[in-house]
Amino acid sequence: MPTLQSPQLKLDQANSRQGSVVSASGTWQVHALAQDNAIKAINAQLKPLKDDANVSWDLSNIDSMDHIGAQLFWNAWGKQRPAKLTLAPSQEEFFKRIEETGPLKTAQSRTHRLTMVMKLGMAILVFFEHLKGFIALVGQVTQDVGRFARHPLRGPWREISANIFHAGFQALGITALVGFLIGVVLSYLSAQQLRAFGGDIYLVNLLGMSVIRELGPLLAAILVAGRSGSSITAQLGVMRVTEELDAMLVMGISHGFRLIMPKVLALAISMPLLVIWTDTAALLGGMAAAKVELNLSARYFIQKLPDAVPLANYMIGLGKGVVFGMLIALVSCHFGLRIKANTESLGRGTTTAVVTAITVVILADAVFAIVFNGVGY
Repeated sequence: MPTLQSPQLKLDQANSRQGSVVSASGTWQVHALAQDNAIKAINAQLKPLKDDANVSWDLSNIDSMDHIGAQLFWNAWGKQRPAKLTLAPSQEEFFKRIEETGPLKTAQSRTHRLTMVMKLGMAILVFFEHLKGFIALVGQVTQDVGRFARHPLRGPWREISANIFHAGFQALGITALVGFLIGVVLSYLSAQQLRAFGGDIYLVNLLGMSVIRELGPLLAAILVAGRSGSSITAQLGVMRVTEELDAMLVMGISHGFRLIMPKVLALAISMPLLVIWTDTAALLGGMAAAKVELNLSARYFIQKLPDAVPLANYMIGLGKGVVFGMLIALVSCHFGLRIKANTESLGRGTTTAVVTAITVVILADAVFAIVFNGVGY
């Protein structure tokens, strides 16, 4: 006898000596099942038949079916095919996929806790994994630079120019402000100490050497790592989330040649110029503080600066700028390419990239200090 009637779907149940026969017809799709509490009525009718092996099922008269309709019958059968089942050829695909999927298995939670030795071992493995990936990235960039040198007309000039603008020109304001303030603070504190020993005239030597050789390149690199490094990582991460990187591979466009190499070359060009800009702002700040604190004229400061700071220190500072810029770009691209296609990984990867880039810059500065220990004095 029919128990479910609606304009779009129909479910009949008839009893015979061989058992019950359930036949369905109509449109068993989500838009029809969502009307008039149809799903609730169907489940109420099919629930008593769940464990009855003598029930015959005939779905061959159904006009159209989707996965929602197939799942309703699958649940009514106890998640397995009944012995007596008649399907249309087009319906076999739905039930085959549901049958192959099987029940969902939840991950078993681990009750044991990691020991300190295990955590240390995992950290070492992760470090070497990152080191291997970073070395591979450096090799890829080297190959791309060689390719660019052989065919310069086919190079990504527009990408390089855009990255120079974003990483260099747009960073002029913040680097000048921070450099000027650092120069003021350093000159003011140094003047107080030098005045106690009668060494006012050596303020130019102290300020020039510290700013041009150490503080200028380091300040510019830290600011660029926090500003442009995070931007590079976030850009690559968003491209991973939106599947743009995969689309580039499908179109045969190299990530290294079009994305990574332009950023590395742009920062290698921009950073020395930012170092000069930051040095100038810091020296101007120190000059202003020296005039106020020690009454040293700007003319005296400018005249004594070339003698106080040998040219080798200036060249070392520019060399630091080139190396720091390349390291920031490589580290940022390394972590940007490792971001997974979710927002949590994007935020975590950007933070890790900035912290790692600043740490690498400080380590590189320490290496410069050791290698060029006897140069420029």
